[in-house]
Amino acid sequence: MSRSLVRRPTENAAIRAADRSARRLPPVPALMAALLDAHQRRDLEGVTLAAHRAVRAAEPGVGE
Repeated sequence: MSRSLVRRPTENAAIRAADRSARRLPPVPALMAALLDAHQRRDLEGVTLAAHRAVRAAEPGVGE
């Protein structure tokens, strides 16, 4: 028995709205503090997320 992905109309609307809206990143010092905190807590997902956000906030052209 195969499973198929069922998308809800609100999910599509939310994805389109997120694509249209600009999301401001926190300042780099706040992101670096979050990175250090995640590292101290051994939260690998938090470290990755904070590191990527810090790079994007420091250099907006990255990832485009």
